[in-house]
Amino acid sequence: MEFLSIRQTSEKWGISPRRIQILCNQNRISGATKIGYSWVIPACAEKPKDARVKTGKYVRLTAKERD
Repeated sequence: MEFLSIRQTSEKWGISPRRIQILCNQNRISGATKIGYSWVIPACAEKPKDARVKTGKYVRLTAKERD
């Protein structure tokens, strides 16, 4: 099995290395393994869907609206 570094994966997927670190910490990349201080990602791993809220829908809810 071939592995890629975070930098190689970020170039392949077109997202920042920091974002890939966050995805690895959240266990959203299947097969990603931490070796020492570095993450290794299988070359066949697929880019996870972006689950962040982009609409701003939840940004400024009051306490009454949240309940």
